[in-house]
This record gives sequence, C-alpha cells and structure tokens, in this order.
Amino acid sequence: MTTRIGIDAGGTLTKIAYWDRENKMSFKSFLSSDFQGVREWIENKHSSSAICLTGGRAEQLKKFLLSKQDLPYMVEFDATMNGVMYQMKQEVISSSSAIIANIGTGTSIHIMHDKTHSRIAGSGIGGGTLLGLGMALTGLTNYKEMIALSKDGKRSTIDVLVSDIYKDNKLPITGSLTASNFGGVTLKPEQARSRADLLAGIQGIIGEVVATLCIQAAEAHGVKDIIYIGSTLEENSLLQEIIESYTILKNKNPIFLEKHGYSGAIGALLENN
Repeated sequence: MTTRIGIDAGGTLTKIAYWDRENKMSFKSFLSSDFQGVREWIENKHSSSAICLTGGRAEQLKKFLLSKQDLPYMVEFDATMNGVMYQMKQEVISSSSAIIANIGTGTSIHIMHDKTHSRIAGSGIGGGTLLGLGMALTGLTNYKEMIALSKDGKRSTIDVLVSDIYKDNKLPITGSLTASNFGGVTLKPEQARSRADLLAGIQGIIGEVVATLCIQAAEAHGVKDIIYIGSTLEENSLLQEIIESYTILKNKNPIFLEKHGYSGAIGALLENN
C-alpha cells in the first residue's frame, strides 16, 4: 500500500504528516540536524510513499534523500495556509479574516481573507531565539528540556513590570504589563535567579513580541482573530499562555490549532493527494 507523506523541513525541526494504514493523518518530527534520521525513517517504514516537500531546508533534505531525487516542492507559505485551512475545517473554527502568525525558528505573519493570503510582516524572534539565548544563558542544549524547565521559572525575577516602576504612584496603564524584558536583571540585583527563571524570561520576550506584532497587524487590517501556529508552540504551554493572555488583554481573539507545528507538513501532504 502506497502512503502519502508531507514534509516541512524547517530551520530547527523537520515536521512530517502522513496517512497511516488506517487512512488516519499521523505526525512525526526530527531535528533538522538529523536528516539521517528522516532518511532512515522513510526507507524503513515508507519506502514506497509519495512525498511532497516544503520549508526552507527542503532542497538540503532532497539531496540527502538519495533515492528520492524527483520530489515535488510546494511553496512554504502556500503549504502552511493550506494546512491552516484544513485544520480550521476539521476543528470547526470559523473565521473569514484573520492574522496568522507562524512561530517557527523565526516568525512569519500573514493576513488571511477567505481563501486568499499574503505575508505582511515577520520577525527574527521565535524558537531559534529560545534555543540560542537559552544555550547562551543556561548552558543547556536540549530544546525540549528548555521548554520543560521554563515552566518552573519566575519572570518576576527577570522582568520589570509597569507596577515596579510606578510603585505607589497612579498607574497610567495596566500594572501587570511588562515595562522591560530582562530589565530586572539590572534593577533587581539582590534577587537570585535560576536557569528556569532565565528561560521563562526568554519565553516572555518571544510571546510578547510576537503577540504585539500580531495585535498591531490586526488593528491595521481591521480583524479580530489571530491564529497562532508553529513548531515553537508544540508542547510549550507557557508560551501559549503568555501569547493568549496578552492577546486577550488587547481585545483580540487568540486561536490555537491542535497541531501547532504541522501546518506546513499538512499542506504538503494534501497537495500530494
């Protein structure tokens, strides 16, 4: 039986969506430094599968898959949007116009109207930021370990809030808003900080920067819904909570799809049908 596979080769992770023997959509991921693992998985379990590639490192992966040279490629933004629309239909989410933020190694921001879409902004802040700064500040190298440890961290030792600055004075804006990410390292020198605190602080930077950009884009385009996707959200409840609370605070509607990081792979898979 020939199955179908969609592969999104990103900067940090290579995401795979495929139809299993029961014709159910299944998922798998590898570090993008482990193309050998991708190749072995395909050769051992899906050697006769039809494959469609997308993502920034698709050409590198194609060269690595020596026996799969003539593989179709789908433009990453198109694959991602196809995957988003498929998931919205499956999860019964209705939104004719929305901002879509794809938080991968960096972040790409799109505007969607019905079935059309265009890229309107982006940022170098994303999963690569967590991995890079996390390594620099804590010495950890395992991405999943960083995410797990960050959940135990206290951002209060890292950041400066508006309420910290104004203290007993009348607050001009909400006191719980961040006045300075990592500003507390200088202004609160007496406080001890753990690796978990540092990682939570990095997550705060990512979540607040991405949410702020998306909120501004939503205001500019007159839409309320913001759909957040991307591999950086996978198993990352802290980042989702940061993004969700800030988006709601600014009177926008945050939407998180079930398979955060697999939209591109799903889109490539569906293109292969």
